[in-house]
Amino acid sequence: MAEITTSSSEKKSGVHKLKKQSTRVDLTPMVDLGFLLITFFVFTTSMSKPAVMDLSMPAKGDSSKIGNDVALTIIPIEGNKIFYYHGELNQALNENLYGITNYSISEGIGNIIRQKQEALDKNGKGRSEMMLLIKPTDASSFGNTIDIMDEVLINMITRHAIIDISEDEKKLLATKNIHL
Repeated sequence: MAEITTSSSEKKSGVHKLKKQSTRVDLTPMVDLGFLLITFFVFTTSMSKPAVMDLSMPAKGDSSKIGNDVALTIIPIEGNKIFYYHGELNQALNENLYGITNYSISEGIGNIIRQKQEALDKNGKGRSEMMLLIKPTDASSFGNTIDIMDEVLINMITRHAIIDISEDEKKLLATKNIHL
């Protein structure tokens, strides 16, 4: 704290001298505040470290067969929409096991994933058997793929892969007026 010391002066008749005051500023609280601010900023920057998500890509070579009842394929398309189908594409188009959805929380792709997981639980296979195939296209953005990967983490999907869309799939989707 600041303190003021006064020195007494002798009183002489007729002449008044000004009192000389000495000021001394105590900087201890200012130093304390500086250290508190430094500590705060060091602590908050160490808390906000960026996190990295593991991404496993399938190995090159022969493809492995996946059961139609456990496979869910997601294809991000233009207009921030998602085309999805269950099982194999030809069978899904014939049996109406496909649809177009969006990225909304309550009625988007997360809801489709949860419905598939519940169906697998009812069939006795268990949700851990679900295989999610993500096939980004040229019309989809990097953010769309990240949004889907967020849903993978939220819904705790252990088996997923990001693969290229085939030419046959592109042709079949073009027949249904689905623009990639």
